[in-house]
Amino acid sequence: MGDLREAWMDLEGHWRITPSTTRISGDRSYAFMRWTLATFLRMTLRVKIKGLRNVPKSGPTILAANHLSHIDPLVVIVASRRKTHYLAKDGHFRNFALASFMRATGQIETNRTTGGSEALSSAAVVLHAKRALGIFPEGTRSKRTEPPYLLPGKTGFARLAASYIDVPVVPIGLTGSREFMTPSVHKLPRLWRRVTISYGKPITWMEWLEKRSSVEELQALANKEDHEVKAALAGLYRKFTDEFMERIRGQGAP
Repeated sequence: MGDLREAWMDLEGHWRITPSTTRISGDRSYAFMRWTLATFLRMTLRVKIKGLRNVPKSGPTILAANHLSHIDPLVVIVASRRKTHYLAKDGHFRNFALASFMRATGQIETNRTTGGSEALSSAAVVLHAKRALGIFPEGTRSKRTEPPYLLPGKTGFARLAASYIDVPVVPIGLTGSREFMTPSVHKLPRLWRRVTISYGKPITWMEWLEKRSSVEELQALANKEDHEVKAALAGLYRKFTDEFMERIRGQGAP
């Protein structure tokens, strides 16, 4: 894998994501809520957890789940036993109470109108700080009314994985969260409904790339025009994303 790693690093100028200057907040307040609110939620919510051993206890990690309900980030945060940072649209920061909660739990404000590159740079801050990043590869909550609910994945999280080649990406399947609290239908959670979260075996970009490319292919790519390199990398991101969505489906995502 050493030669393959070197060949990939030779392409760094084409795939590197530079972390933004965004600050991560909420360390002290999160520690307090972890022992109070999180404990209460684990006792209150009927969450069944499978495969928690697949979540690294420390270090940079990407937790990638399907998205069915507004409560999904909370379920991942509570179940994963790690401080998990999500990118949240700026609309969540306009209300003082909600904004205070978002900052207290370390969520990162993003502006959708500025494009995906800025969001990826903000996400890179989390990984650069060796923390856990929560992400929904679908890019948005699935609004399908009948199964299969899982949408095709966006390639942004693949670009993150490719920029942090040794960071484990954990596939997560969520089931029951829509029945627990259906968007635009239920104003309050239905606490008697069970939610299941299943963590699959993590994979890194380098582990995946070793089976999908070769030293010769990457070395040849380094000698091509920029637009050709960009197209080839886009193809790799698409393959990684599609295969990873199948991993999420394999964890029970409906």
